[in-house]
Amino acid sequence: MRLTLLQSSLTWENPAANRAMFSQKLASLRGATDLVVLPEMFTTGFSMNAAALAEPMDGATVRWMADTAKSLDAAVTGSFICADSGRFYNRLVFMRPDGRFDLYDKKHLFTMAGEQEHFSPGKKRLTLEWRGWRICPLICYDLRFPAWSRNSPGSYAGGLEPLYDMLLYVANWPSRRAHHWRTLLTARAIENQSFVAGVNIVGADGNGLEYTGDSAVIDYAGQTVFQISEREDVLTTELSLEDLRQYRRQLPFLQDADIFQLC
Repeated sequence: MRLTLLQSSLTWENPAANRAMFSQKLASLRGATDLVVLPEMFTTGFSMNAAALAEPMDGATVRWMADTAKSLDAAVTGSFICADSGRFYNRLVFMRPDGRFDLYDKKHLFTMAGEQEHFSPGKKRLTLEWRGWRICPLICYDLRFPAWSRNSPGSYAGGLEPLYDMLLYVANWPSRRAHHWRTLLTARAIENQSFVAGVNIVGADGNGLEYTGDSAVIDYAGQTVFQISEREDVLTTELSLEDLRQYRRQLPFLQDADIFQLC
């Protein structure tokens, strides 16, 4: 898997400007990547102005994602403010080059910013397949809740494979809690024997919060493949599914995991 993380600053509450910026930064990647990961609310920044900024599923941002995925011959994912059936969601779209997509609505809304007052929570976790990889995409605050990120609760009791090979987190995670971000990404990789990729923003947002980025790819053993801090950048790395499977065969920790289901 050729995985690309795009760490950038965002123009506050300006979807058109942000789409144009990302188009420019991604233009050279055609044929050079399999999956592009953008931040949380990549068209607006982490705004609670949902009523003014929300777009429908047939709006400009989803069309842009479809056009970009097709032009790159790669999947493109990130979250945006979505209006659907009279409600607002912090919605991640995983868009494929042929226009097919999967959706994940953020489960854990960030109450300290009042996100729950403006958005409805998602109820279902998503696991999808892309070019032979099983991927579980999540959003920002979800990172703090290991049960929601858990790889295949109970599946090993039936001798089944883990549910996913890669966890993705898209985020707007402020610099004052950067240590938590870096530590939790590593913890999720180790406890789930999975690659973990986390994409954050850099710079300042319209709320006056500062972001150092620290977007990273962590391998299944908790080792950092790369990390981007204090700068805008577009980095691509190639990950080996066979290396992951071999590691799981050598150290099958997950087979001893506790069996439980979330209510």
